[in-house]
Amino acid sequence: MLHKIADALIAYGPLGVFLLSLLDSLGIPLPAAIDALLVAVAWKTPDRAYLTAGLATAGSLIGNIGLFAAARGGGRRWVKETTEPDKQRFRRWFNRYGLVTVFIPALFPIPLPLKIFVISAGVLRTSFAKFLAVVVLARLIRFFGEAYLGVKLGENAQAFLQHNAFTIIGVAIAFAAALLWAIRLNDRRRNATIL
Repeated sequence: MLHKIADALIAYGPLGVFLLSLLDSLGIPLPAAIDALLVAVAWKTPDRAYLTAGLATAGSLIGNIGLFAAARGGGRRWVKETTEPDKQRFRRWFNRYGLVTVFIPALFPIPLPLKIFVISAGVLRTSFAKFLAVVVLARLIRFFGEAYLGVKLGENAQAFLQHNAFTIIGVAIAFAAALLWAIRLNDRRRNATIL
């Protein structure tokens, strides 16, 4: 049934990308559908490529805000029963690294569980402004980058992404490692200043 809905939305071009992006970000899994459709619309209608990227960003942002708000409002329903020390340990870890775990899967078109981290951000009452900034930045880079690839490479853009999937995954891992290293370095500097 989801494939029929996705196929129907594809026929609507930029508006279909918006709706697919919204549904995917709300929690309905549509792996790589938005990316593939965005690239296809960009190479078939280059004059609407960046409009489509903007609509994909808006749909994703609205969907992620909805999921974040639902998790924040009903946090206890999202979290299984765990011991209090485990909750506190996860809360400390997420407060330190959590937005990196939101940024990386929001940025790279690889199968990472973004929804789990969006829900965690909501349940743990992460700052809405920080969450919003991370999602907007990641989605703008990702969707406008894909639109650019679609315009520049045409029908070869999808093959380019597939052919370079391992490189993209490697860049994602290296980028995550660099962000984590920067966080730890910042923590050390802050601790040294306090002492």
